[in-house]
Amino acid sequence: MPHPYVLLSAAVSLDGYLDDTGPERLLLSGPADFDRVDEVRASVDAILVGAGTIRADNPRLLVNSPERRSARVAAGRPEYPLKVTVSGSGALDPDARFWHTGGEKVLYTTDTGAERARALGIAADVVPLGADLDWRRLLTHLHDVRGVRRLMVEGGGLIHTQLLTQGLADELQLVLAPLFVGDPQAPRLFGPGGYQRGRLRLLETRRIEDVVLMRYVPTAPGTGALPTAADHRWLSLACELAEQCPPSDTAFSVGAVVVAADGTELARGHSREAGDPVGHAEEAALARIDPADPRLPGATVYSSLEPCARRASRPVPCARLILDAGVRRVVTAWREPDTFVAGADGSGVLAAAGAQVVVLPEHAERAQAPNRHLLS
Repeated sequence: MPHPYVLLSAAVSLDGYLDDTGPERLLLSGPADFDRVDEVRASVDAILVGAGTIRADNPRLLVNSPERRSARVAAGRPEYPLKVTVSGSGALDPDARFWHTGGEKVLYTTDTGAERARALGIAADVVPLGADLDWRRLLTHLHDVRGVRRLMVEGGGLIHTQLLTQGLADELQLVLAPLFVGDPQAPRLFGPGGYQRGRLRLLETRRIEDVVLMRYVPTAPGTGALPTAADHRWLSLACELAEQCPPSDTAFSVGAVVVAADGTELARGHSREAGDPVGHAEEAALARIDPADPRLPGATVYSSLEPCARRASRPVPCARLILDAGVRRVVTAWREPDTFVAGADGSGVLAAAGAQVVVLPEHAERAQAPNRHLLS
């Protein structure tokens, strides 16, 4: 299901701590970075913190700049982003500043926690998620019911760890402060967990007074039927490649990317590239990879249109090429219509051979855009 773009935001000491154990909040950055955070808050639809952060810091989570609030209103948006928190127990202080400043608030909790929160008189829209907290269900609700397209997550460490280990974080904005905490009892940014393999991709570094901002995005594909943020990013690239195809009235425009399990891009391709009038995207991408590359069995193929099961132009369809390469996971945006091949079912061919096929229909409109003239 569609999710918001999830941006994790945190400041840490050189040894990876979010705070110390003193009675006052440890300020890890300065005025210029606080203003940058305010700018990011003004740009998003919602801000989320965990219940532990509300208990420990009693934050207001506001956009402080009047000019930025005015710009939001002028653009037809609420003055403040939606404020969101998560608590399994629902045991939160109804007098906390979080509930009584800014605009609308949402508390996601369990069925039992919802009863407790309502009994306490929590001033928020209380949304039960069932017997347990479910991040995917929470993000889907934010997207579909509350209209959130960009979500900023400001902690704490457990929340950041859960979102990263479940492959649900699209971006990490990390500020590194030039000091040490050194107290094993202090809260850390990330805890132990089953993190995705591979290196994150560095998008930006920026010096802000005496701290450094680093922006990263995950790159490692998912491993099963549940998509990760990286799956969406790579499929978006495949759709971008489809837009580069030479136009045709007799074939679809498709883009494809092959990505190793650690997030390394192995190859990319698009339909009819390099002057090949009948070339397919997956075919072009796979042709660039050594068939003996040991990374292929663990790789994922991202294709803007499901790989073909039959084709007239060449003897081997793309679904077969993928299987012969040893790839066993394919992510695509839409199923092939009957425009050229009746009953096309590349996904069925792949699945029958044991491959995992993941369809992300939220990318279908973009994947179909260069093919509109064929679908009318």
